Amino acid sequence: MKSLSKLFSLIALISFGTLSFAQEQTFIDFGDEQISKAEFKRVYLKNNSGEMVSKSTVKDYLELYLNFKLKVMEAEARGLDTVSSFVNELQGYRQQLAQPYLSADGVLEGLKEEAYKRLQEEVKVSHILVASGVEDSPADTLKAYKKALKLKEMLEKGAEFETTAKEYSDDPSAKENGGDLGYFSALYMVYPFETAAYNTEVGAISDVVKTRFGYHVLKVFDRRPASGNIKVAHILISSDPELAKTDQPETKIREIYDKLESGESFEMLAQQFSDDMKSADRGGVLPTFGIGRMVKPFEEAAFALEEDGDYTEPFETPYGWHIVKRISKDEIGSFEEVEQELTDRVKKDSRSNLTEGALLNKIKKQYGFSEKPKEKEDFYELIDESFFSGEWKKERAKKLNKTLFTIGDREVNQHEFAAFLAESTRKRKAIDASVLVNQQYAQFKRQELLDYKNQQLDEEEPEFRALMEEYHDGILLFNLTDELIWSKAIEDTAGLEAFYEKNKENYRWDKRADAVLYNAKDEETAEKAIKLIKEGLAEDSIQELMNQSSQLNLRYEMKKYEEGENPAVDSFKWKKGISPLLEKKGRIFFVHFKEILEPSYKKLDEAKGLITSDYQNHLEQEWVKELRAKYDFKVDQALLKELQEELD
Repeated sequence: MKSLSKLFSLIALISFGTLSFAQEQTFIDFGDEQISKAEFKRVYLKNNSGEMVSKSTVKDYLELYLNFKLKVMEAEARGLDTVSSFVNELQGYRQQLAQPYLSADGVLEGLKEEAYKRLQEEVKVSHILVASGVEDSPADTLKAYKKALKLKEMLEKGAEFETTAKEYSDDPSAKENGGDLGYFSALYMVYPFETAAYNTEVGAISDVVKTRFGYHVLKVFDRRPASGNIKVAHILISSDPELAKTDQPETKIREIYDKLESGESFEMLAQQFSDDMKSADRGGVLPTFGIGRMVKPFEEAAFALEEDGDYTEPFETPYGWHIVKRISKDEIGSFEEVEQELTDRVKKDSRSNLTEGALLNKIKKQYGFSEKPKEKEDFYELIDESFFSGEWKKERAKKLNKTLFTIGDREVNQHEFAAFLAESTRKRKAIDASVLVNQQYAQFKRQELLDYKNQQLDEEEPEFRALMEEYHDGILLFNLTDELIWSKAIEDTAGLEAFYEKNKENYRWDKRADAVLYNAKDEETAEKAIKLIKEGLAEDSIQELMNQSSQLNLRYEMKKYEEGENPAVDSFKWKKGISPLLEKKGRIFFVHFKEILEPSYKKLDEAKGLITSDYQNHLEQEWVKELRAKYDFKVDQALLKELQEELD
C-alpha cells in the first residue's frame, strides 16, 4: 500500500510549481526547461517560511531542488507519467484539490451560523415515521404523505402521541419508546428533521416533514439550554475478548471502585488498571465532548455528575465497564473558537446538499445554461426489466439524438445520458420507470455541471494549476523512488546483508538485562511471588496463583531492557538474581534479573527497520550521483550569489 505520509512529505518538500516569469534571467538551465531567478525565489520562500519550518540556506535548498528536478526528469524519461495507474491516481487527487474551488460563497457561512445558534439549545422530541423511500413510485409517495397528514390530524385532535407512535410509526424503535428520541441538538439529526424540531413550539405538533427515510410528524416536549461540553476521566475494564485482560470485568471494576472509595487516587488507578491505553497515561482523561458524541450510557452518566471531582459508580457500555470522574464542564465556545469544527461537521451533514444546490445554480449562471427537460421523457418507455437485472444497454436509445441541455460551449445530448444509464444499470429492486429516469437524470446533470466547472479551473485558477503541477511531480517522484529505493531496499536481501556487514559497527546493543519487572499490590504479595520464583514457577503461573482473590494483586512485564529504557528497571542495581523491593505510586516493584547481557552487535533481524532505512539512504545517494552524471544542467553562479545575499 502506498505510504501517504511519504507522498505528502515529498509534496511538501518539493512544492515548486512551474509558473512562468517572462523576461527573467535564467537561473537554472536544464536544456528543455529553464528556471528563472524569480521562480526559484518564490518556491524557496514558500518552503522556508513559518514557525514550524527549519529554514534552509539558499545553497542547501538549491541542492534539494536540483535533485528533485532530476528525479522528475528521469521519471518522465521512463514514461511513468503515461502509466494508467498514475493517470488515475492524479485524477483522484484532482477531485480532492478541486473541492475548495467548487463551493458556493456565503451558503456555508450561513449554515454554520444557523447551526451555532441552534447549538445553544437542546430539544426533546418524539416522532412518528411513515416510511417512504426515494425509489417509491409517485402513487406510493402520495399514499405515504396522505397517511402522515392523517396522523397529524389525529394528534391535533387529541390522540395521545406515545400510543399513536407505537401503533402507526414505521420506526422500529417506536414499539418500545413510543417515538421518544430524547434530547438532541444541532448536527445530530438529518437537516430537514432538525429544522422541523427547532421551528416547532413546545407542546405543538409539527408540519409533515420529508427526509430520506420518509415522512415524519414531530412533537416537541421541551427545550433547555445546551448542556455544554464536559471533560471527564474514566477507568475502563474492557469486555472485548481481544483487549480484555480479565474474563471478569465487572468483578475487577468493582475492586477498583472499592479502592477509589477507600481514598486511593483516581488518576493512579487509571494509570495502573485502565484498558483504555490512550487515556490511561493521562490518568484516564478524555477529550472534551458534548451531547450526542458518546454512547448514551456513558453520556448520561457523565452529564449526571453535578460537581467537578464527582465520580460514578461502575456502569456498563458496549465497550466494557467504566468509572467516570468529572474534571470540568464548560459552555459551548464562541463562534470563532468552534468555527473549524462547525465547518467540518456542516460539510459532512445532510445540509451540505444546500451548498451543492447553490453551487450548481452559480455554475449555470456563470457559464450560461439552457435545458429541454421534456427530452428526458423519451427514456421513460426505454426502461424495462433489463435495467433492473443489470442487462440494459445504451443501444436501446440509439435512435435518440436530441440535445438535453447546454452548459457554456458544451451541448449534452441523449446519447451521453444513455451511456450514463448503461453504466448505472445493475441488479436492483424494480421501481417506476419515470422515477428511475428522473433520479438518474438529476445525477447526470449534476455530474456534467460539476465536470464542466472542474475543466475550467486550470485556466481560471493559477493557484490550482500550480498545485496540480506539484502533485503531478510529487506522485511521479514517489513512484520512481519507491521502485528504485524504498521497495528495492526491502526486496534486495543480498544487498541489505552486504550493507549490514560493511556497516556493522553502526548497529550495536548497549548493556542489556534479560529481566522480568513485577508490580505487586503490597510487600506481602511481592514476597510470596519471590518465593514462587525461587521455586521455579513460570511467570504466567505465578500471576494466576497470586490473582485468585483479585485481578489487581500482581502484574508483570518480561523483555530485554536497555539501560535508560525503563525507569523502574533502572532503579535497581543490574545483577543476576532478584532485586530488593521498591515502593512507587502505592505499588511494590521488584525485578528478576535472569541474565545481564554485555554490549554486542545487533543481528540483522533485531535492527532490520533501522538498517533498511540506512540502506535506503545509501541507495538514494548513489542514485543522485548517477542522475547528476546523466543529465546536463547549469546554475548561474552570479544569480546564486545575488539570491544568497537577499535571502540568507
